Order: sequence, then C-alpha cells, then structure tokens
Amino acid sequence: MPMGEILLTALALVLVFEGLLPFAAPGRYRKMVDELAKLSDNRLRSVGLAIMLAGLALLFFIQA
Repeated sequence: MPMGEILLTALALVLVFEGLLPFAAPGRYRKMVDELAKLSDNRLRSVGLAIMLAGLALLFFIQA
C-alpha cells in the first residue's frame, strides 16, 4: 500500500472516530467540550501529549 494511501486511510479513521461521540451522544459530547474549555492551557497540552503518546504506543505495538 503506498504511503499516501496509508496516510489518507489513517486520516479517514481519525475522522470516523472523532465523529462517533457527537453522533451517538450529542449532549454528553457538548458537556465534554464545555469541560475541556475550562481547562488551563498547560493541562490541555498535557492531555494532548498523553493522547499522542498513547497513539504512538499503539502504532509501535501494531508494527511489532
């Protein structure tokens, strides 16, 4: 599979997963976004870093 196709597939999966919660539970999603808006920049960066590291770890285990 060419690299461009892999990246587009990965992007498509991200979009599908990002859309699941707003589609399945819009009220809960709205509450979650409201809570995220209340977080400080440093706390939000920490959450983003943790999510990225989890994704990298998952990629590592998939490739191993």
